[in-house]
Amino acid sequence: MQGAGDAAGVDTAFDTDAAARLRRVIGKLARSMNESASSEELTPTQASVLGVVVARGPIRISAVAELEGVNPTMLSRVMGVLEQKGLIVRSSATSDQRGVVAEATVAGREKSMRIMERRTAILLAVVERLPAETATALLAALPALEELTAAFAERRPTLARES
Repeated sequence: MQGAGDAAGVDTAFDTDAAARLRRVIGKLARSMNESASSEELTPTQASVLGVVVARGPIRISAVAELEGVNPTMLSRVMGVLEQKGLIVRSSATSDQRGVVAEATVAGREKSMRIMERRTAILLAVVERLPAETATALLAALPALEELTAAFAERRPTLARES
């Protein structure tokens, strides 16, 4: 997608350089936000998987693997740790006894909520230190970032919530 430029003569082309910058920024932001999971004694992957199970559970393990982009062996280890910590429970899917479904426990939902609240508090504190114009630009960029996220999600097969 190439843009011709705006009225002020500024180049608005979204090219490979812009894509690389956006990718780097998103990656750095994700790593910064993931650091907050360590306060809850979870790795970023464990916190992310727990978040998916809390938000979408009960959910098939195969759906979690696809949503998280994690291979089944790694996901099995992550789920094992989460189950050992009492954050999730795994059971057979009612519609297919070969399938496995994960659901968050009360402790898992509480831990996930603490992680989300901490991430929100950290983000708010950082944004408050930015110039007002930057905070306004970030707010204005949210719809575009949400649309970008949705476009990425459309690239994956739809995962039905099954139990």
